[in-house]
Amino acid sequence: MNFKRLGKSGLRVPELSFGTATFGGGNDFFKAWGSTDAGGASRLIDVCLDHGVSMFDTADVYSDGLAEQILGEAIKGKRHRLLISTKVTFPTGQGPNDYGSSRQHIIEAVDNSLRRLQVEHIDLLQLHGQDYNTPVEETLSTLDQLVRDGKVRYIGASNFSGWHLMKSLAVSDRYGYPRHVAHQLYYSLLNRDYEWELAPLAEDQGVGAVVWSPLGWGKLTGKIRRGQPAKPGTRAHDIAGTGPHFEEERLFRIVEALDVVAGQTGKSIPQIALNWLLGKKTVSNVIIGARDEKQLIENIGATGWSLTPEQNALLEQASDVPPAYPVWHQRGFAILNERGA
Repeated sequence: MNFKRLGKSGLRVPELSFGTATFGGGNDFFKAWGSTDAGGASRLIDVCLDHGVSMFDTADVYSDGLAEQILGEAIKGKRHRLLISTKVTFPTGQGPNDYGSSRQHIIEAVDNSLRRLQVEHIDLLQLHGQDYNTPVEETLSTLDQLVRDGKVRYIGASNFSGWHLMKSLAVSDRYGYPRHVAHQLYYSLLNRDYEWELAPLAEDQGVGAVVWSPLGWGKLTGKIRRGQPAKPGTRAHDIAGTGPHFEEERLFRIVEALDVVAGQTGKSIPQIALNWLLGKKTVSNVIIGARDEKQLIENIGATGWSLTPEQNALLEQASDVPPAYPVWHQRGFAILNERGA
């Protein structure tokens, strides 16, 4: 397993981490992801650790806290061997302060996560979404205090727009607060919007991408093709209306390109889609998920090899879309961007 620095921080993380959204199945939405119990979770974590996947990602809203609870049970006696990342911000109750990035909610949410996880600190705490209601200064001063108290080691954002992330970084620099060293975000061959604005920001500011749903919300497995729709029991079928938007014809074009590369490399379609992400400059970590050991081993097989430049070009041509404004306008003036950022 290769290890990379998380952004420009001193923390080194494995290039793959394991996502725990499949733990618990505590409500209808998460049942479509999986329903792994503590015993099954413990086995999957052992397999991960045996292969160098030593970072585990969760969130307080995954199965209404059950995923954190199961992770906490499954890592007993193993805490010193792994890193934990979790997320707060989204609603966890019906109260007026049970959501957001206010001082009130963040402190309560972190304490609850620590209790469920049965640990003394969180290695990477990420704001799960962008809270327009709370001043950035209030949020970051709270995170600063949590770091000083030893409850949190590093902080990150998730699903932020470029302007909000940059504003947060500027406030951290102004007051000496911890900076976001990670941005957990969606990025895949199926949707490459990250490249337009967030990737150049990440390179300039030293923010490492932690990629969620790298297989396009279950669409880039090779199981969905022309005349072959998603099957019942899969996320792509059971919660088909959720997740990123895409054009069906473009999906088929990408899968056909993945087929070509699979024939050349002997690798599976998911492995190729994951490996493509691992080669991106600003990607520090890609989150993989699995319902069982077989699927987990296959996903781990995305590491330890590289696509050729020709294979990368084939995949990027098949997945390319015209960028939004102002990116398309900026690309017309390459002389103003000699670094190619």
